[in-house]
Amino acid sequence: MLNFAVGPVPSADEIRALGAQNVPYFRTPEFSAVMLENERLLCKMAHAPKDSRAVFVTGSGTSAMEAVVTGTLTRDDKALVVDGGSFGHRFRQMLELHEIPHTALELTYGTPLTEADLSPFDGKGYTAFLVNLGETSQGILYDADLIARFCEKNNLFLIVDGISSFLADPFDMEALGAGVLITGAQKALACPPGIAPIVLAPHAVERITNIKAPCMYLDLNALLENGQRGQTPFTPAVSTLIQINKRLQMIEETGGADAEVARTAAVARDFRERAADLPFDMRLVSPSNAVTFLHTRTYSAKHIFQTLKDDYGMWVCPNGGANADTSFRVGHIGCHPLSDNALLVAALFDLKRRGLLTPRK
Repeated sequence: MLNFAVGPVPSADEIRALGAQNVPYFRTPEFSAVMLENERLLCKMAHAPKDSRAVFVTGSGTSAMEAVVTGTLTRDDKALVVDGGSFGHRFRQMLELHEIPHTALELTYGTPLTEADLSPFDGKGYTAFLVNLGETSQGILYDADLIARFCEKNNLFLIVDGISSFLADPFDMEALGAGVLITGAQKALACPPGIAPIVLAPHAVERITNIKAPCMYLDLNALLENGQRGQTPFTPAVSTLIQINKRLQMIEETGGADAEVARTAAVARDFRERAADLPFDMRLVSPSNAVTFLHTRTYSAKHIFQTLKDDYGMWVCPNGGANADTSFRVGHIGCHPLSDNALLVAALFDLKRRGLLTPRK
């Protein structure tokens, strides 16, 4: 199967080979060395400020989001959260669940964040800003520089969900003044799911040390303390961490984060050029390199997904809710040569030629 989802994504042969090996015992100096290198390389690729730390939560990206919400914010905070899609809305749900005072900056789904959206919240006493920088559900990349200026002006603690955008879109943690970057193993890191890395700037670490964790498993203080010796408090997804180590080394050897972003951008651009004559509307206003959102005015997106899967051996990324039958997404992260794009676009043209683009009911 050719996989054009946005996670899990295709992995390189070297990464898959590591996953076939027996899982080693991990309370060893050798595994600690792997973890310490993971931390060093991840901070480097995030362009994190000096003395930043990285921790590795065993869980999905949502687990890291919740660890950050509960580990860096309290009921004394007043948070502003961007709700412009499914994943931004998830941050909002967590703030509600943990009773952290907040206001949702609601965007029309599929639209970029603008200065006009932010201006009503200027100087209103907020202490934190939470944003899903690449809103994958909508194919939108928010303007990081705009967010950074707003946060600096208002002295806001910036939490960035870069789960899908990290290593796909440009990101400089120090330049943005971000306190937290959250990402995921199964996105542009192109490893199996199971690990959600978090990069923490020094001022985020300071916040964490002054907050009592509300639960044991997602205690960022415990993760930081154990991370000093290259370990985790509990049994981690050992194989995935070893695969992440190899993947980070591979990125480093081929030009680093900036080169990986450029490679992903080239894959995205190639797909969009090939797909320009298909009977779909591509959402290309402030698009992320990670994914292309395609809207179909006439044809059933559910049927396109099913037919590509069953007849052509290809996965695209379906949408849920009100968009389920009107749109789908094509991912560009992971191990995708340009020939994969050619095969997918050929399959979509073939669907049209064969009359298999079924009208929506």
